[in-house]
Amino acid sequence: MPVPEGKTAPDSVQIGIYVVDFNRVDVGAGTVGADFYLHLKSDTPVSINDFELMNGMITSASTVNDTPYEKEYRIVAVLTNEPDLSRYPFDRHTLVIKIEPKIKNEREIVLVTDATENGLDPEADLPGWTFTHTRTVVTNKTYITGEVPYSRVVFSYGIVRDATSTILKFFLPIMLIVIVSLSSLMMKVSSRLGLNASMFLAAVLIHWRVADAIPLVAYATFLDLFMIMTYATLVMVLVSGILILKFTENKDTARVDLVNHWSIRIIPVISIVAYFLLFLTLVL
Repeated sequence: MPVPEGKTAPDSVQIGIYVVDFNRVDVGAGTVGADFYLHLKSDTPVSINDFELMNGMITSASTVNDTPYEKEYRIVAVLTNEPDLSRYPFDRHTLVIKIEPKIKNEREIVLVTDATENGLDPEADLPGWTFTHTRTVVTNKTYITGEVPYSRVVFSYGIVRDATSTILKFFLPIMLIVIVSLSSLMMKVSSRLGLNASMFLAAVLIHWRVADAIPLVAYATFLDLFMIMTYATLVMVLVSGILILKFTENKDTARVDLVNHWSIRIIPVISIVAYFLLFLTLVL
């Protein structure tokens, strides 16, 4: 699109966003509510009607400051973000606000950030999450090959799930189940089979409850890998219990002692090493 006659350069619009709060993070739906101030400043008349939110929907907008060359709005919006659940339930996400001109491309409007108007309120709080960083990037976007791109500003806010809450609500119960199951290796009685079966069922129920909070994804999450190792541990203990029961019924004490001897020495070691290597991936 040609530059309008008489213009030698595109209009420059300074844009700033001050986030008051985020709320209602829905990892499953990939949405989050946002409450923020949008500040616009230019040498030519400017309005919120010249711009649009590219990754969400504005539910309300009220004018705080209204002059021809400087505008400020209080905006409540629902943002959409593509969640990365590979580390779930120790997941971390980036909440973004993308602003772009509705009609005018880079030859007509160029966006620049106004550092004095950007920020995240210190009282902003997301229960169960911790803010990690904020960042602002000026970029552009082309929708059709060969088309003049549109100027875009992306405001990013990093969050990470609270590790203490995750450990207490999920990993502590699962690890207690694994510890009880491994401790049963010291039992030679057949009743240990029923104990291990109940532990396995409890682990499945906890897994189902936690996994139900996220959508189906095409890759294995940290939770999936953790539960695979948990199930493997519980199955090994179950199998050893079945073998002990079988040999006990056959009055084959030598094999009972052999299974019990190697179960105690092999299964806990395999389990501990596997868990250690898995959790090591979180810090690499």
